[in-house]
Amino acid sequence: MSLEFVVIGIILLVGFGFVLYRQQKQQTNPEIMEIVRLLQQSSTQDRSTLLSSLQKNTSDVNLRLDRAAQVIGKLQQHIGELSEIGRGMKEMHELLRSPKLRGSLGEHVLKELLIQLLPKQSIHLQYEYKNGTIVDAAIKTSNGIIPIDAKFPLENFRKLSEAKTADEQAQVRRQFIADVKKHIRAISTKYIAPQEETLDYALMYIPSEAIYYEIANDAELFDFASSQRVLPVSPTTLYAYLRAILMSFEGQKIEKRAQQILRTLQSIRHDYEVTGQSLETLNRHISHAYGAANTALHQFSKLGTRIGTAEQLNPPAPSLPSDLT
Repeated sequence: MSLEFVVIGIILLVGFGFVLYRQQKQQTNPEIMEIVRLLQQSSTQDRSTLLSSLQKNTSDVNLRLDRAAQVIGKLQQHIGELSEIGRGMKEMHELLRSPKLRGSLGEHVLKELLIQLLPKQSIHLQYEYKNGTIVDAAIKTSNGIIPIDAKFPLENFRKLSEAKTADEQAQVRRQFIADVKKHIRAISTKYIAPQEETLDYALMYIPSEAIYYEIANDAELFDFASSQRVLPVSPTTLYAYLRAILMSFEGQKIEKRAQQILRTLQSIRHDYEVTGQSLETLNRHISHAYGAANTALHQFSKLGTRIGTAEQLNPPAPSLPSDLT
């Protein structure tokens, strides 16, 4: 509104100046000429101010448009990246429709997790039992073998998340639970085998955290798994479980090292005792030799004394007459 008033004021001033100018043509009054000059000067200043304001506003608008264009360009770039991610997710979704591919993916993730955490000599992938049964992975401990089988019950879980009505959701949930129970029974029957030196439980590895928590939040289903001696684990919970196993391995190493140190100390003690006995024997020999040496020295001293006494007892030889010499 202020800009409009300025424009209107300028127009009025110009018109008023024009009227005065016409009057000036008719009568040359110096005062009128001065007024016209002032009006023209004021009009010129207002016009300059208006043009400067318009230029500044235009510059600000252009700057904002440039910034908006940059933001729109970045948004378009991000939208393109999101579209690529969306296409990739869709392709992955289509690929995971294959049960065999889902199983392979689960086994691969399990393999990477085991390799990163546990010693290589304790990990056995695609471990074959003596009866020919093959489990996805086995961890060998001092107490026995821990079998791990990867399961990915994605199909019914997807249907459960897509169910729209309560009845449909309940029906799909029953199918999902039945599917998981079937996997649990199979693991318990096939892989828990004391004759194969396994422990009395097995791990069911579920690559998806969402599917795992769907199972864990069902108390009845989790109790069923416990009754079958099967422990469901996700990448996160398996990590914690493997850390516990790793700590037990470290404890076994420390115990083994302690036993080695104890055996070394026992060997050193035996050597100490043998050396002590040798030193005692040597000391006895030295003592005996010292005694014998003292005795011999004493006897030698006595012998010297006797020789000296004998020399004193020997009479001097008789001297010859002087005339015979």
